[in-house]
Amino acid sequence: MSFFAELRRRNVFRVVVAYIIVSWLLLQVADTLVPALHLPEWFNSGIALLLILGFPIAIIFAWAFEMTPEGVKREREVDRSQSITSQTGQKLNLTIIVLLAVGIVYFATDKFLLQDSRPSVDEIVQTSVTPSIAVLPFVNMSDDASNEFFADGITEELLNLLAKIPELDVTSRSSAFAFKVRISISRTSQRNSMLNIYWKAVFANQA
Repeated sequence: MSFFAELRRRNVFRVVVAYIIVSWLLLQVADTLVPALHLPEWFNSGIALLLILGFPIAIIFAWAFEMTPEGVKREREVDRSQSITSQTGQKLNLTIIVLLAVGIVYFATDKFLLQDSRPSVDEIVQTSVTPSIAVLPFVNMSDDASNEFFADGITEELLNLLAKIPELDVTSRSSAFAFKVRISISRTSQRNSMLNIYWKAVFANQA
């Protein structure tokens, strides 16, 4: 009997196929559980390493041992006339078919059903991040009190111009001028959830 024929008789090829399918399914399950259970990132790598190390062990076990009605025995201890490797092979065939069916169902569900319901990165960015801006009142840092109206006018003009941009969320005038007396950039940002805050001051040239 040739070497490949002996491998087939001992169901080594079937064990290899079943092991590969089971390993793939375990990796898919682990990939789903890691983010769900907040497991460390090395968890998937550890599972993959264990499966790789177990692959040659499974091949050696399939070659050296055989399933019998009395349990697992070394292959050389089993009489060929009483060997049930053909029955074991049929069971492995059924197991492989079931595993393939589970794998196909999982792949189809993840690829066609769940993929369509998952938002893309662009959709997440567009729905979760809205460009927004707050224009704080311009501060009159000159000695001339009349420049106060000039500073307020610049602030209102900027607010009006920015409000014309439909893609931009601009803080209202009342919210912006609420901090005119005592400006606190960190407080304004926290209160209005602004991504960008522009603060300016007005200086008047003294003659």
